[in-house]
Amino acid sequence: MKILITGGSGFIGSHLCRKLSENNEVICIDNLLTGKRENIKGLDVEFVEKDITSPFDIKADLIFNMASPASPVFYQRYPLETLETNSIGMKNVLENAKRHRSRVVQASTSEVYGDPKIHPQTEDYWGNVNPVGPRSCYDEGKRFAESLCMNYKMKYGVDVVLARIFNTYGSNMLKDDGRVVPNFICQALKNEKMTVYGNGEQTRSFCYVDDLVNGLMLLSEKGRGGEVYNLGNPEEYTILQLAEEVKRVCNSDSEIIYHELPEDDPIKRKPDISKIKSGTGWEPKIGLNEGLKITVEWFRGVC
Repeated sequence: MKILITGGSGFIGSHLCRKLSENNEVICIDNLLTGKRENIKGLDVEFVEKDITSPFDIKADLIFNMASPASPVFYQRYPLETLETNSIGMKNVLENAKRHRSRVVQASTSEVYGDPKIHPQTEDYWGNVNPVGPRSCYDEGKRFAESLCMNYKMKYGVDVVLARIFNTYGSNMLKDDGRVVPNFICQALKNEKMTVYGNGEQTRSFCYVDDLVNGLMLLSEKGRGGEVYNLGNPEEYTILQLAEEVKRVCNSDSEIIYHELPEDDPIKRKPDISKIKSGTGWEPKIGLNEGLKITVEWFRGVC
């Protein structure tokens, strides 16, 4: 099978490249805004340095659209690029898929739920998003991308599946990308103060990247076109619990300190995964402690 992965040298994209290139012909497109060539070094992957906001014509049976800055640090640093990637870039992906009759798996995000008023979040929840806040370039960009996908499905019959990805961690994350897992790990490994925002009682669910990639692959095979699926680990932890677990895994003496919670930061975030579980049989296998041990060992050579 010929597979195109946009954003393929980024965090999740590079893991997809690694897994799928074992038995498939894989093409990776990336403009290297937040991705790194070294993430796919040594893989049997064709690399094309290109921004998907420019039209492209690449024949593929399957497209994973992973392109977009995904951490608050980077999408707030590149807000217009984020919006353009999720609008113009999304359109170019869908036009390419329409031209070549490709199946598309769109990497959406739990951020489309905003600061949710229901818990856990189900796919039929419309969300609670601030359309003009500091996170809106990503939140609303991904919401627009979902709408574009569904309209291409309805008007042109493009076979597209939407995966709403919840917090994911593992190797190939940038140490300075601002997300909580790399922040905590690098601070703990250096015995620096670990920064918790707010009172630490806000919750997240953390999915190890290998589980996440397996879920994306199952959606590409068994997901129903025109459907939305939550993809994440439903085990819920407070940020303070995560900090303490990272300290234990790192055998760190770091002090935990508290800073003001950023604007529009969600209080609770947890996926209901019953839909993907019943539709594909997927559920995460790797618990937080096991996943953190693997991730910490990788970060020892990075932080």
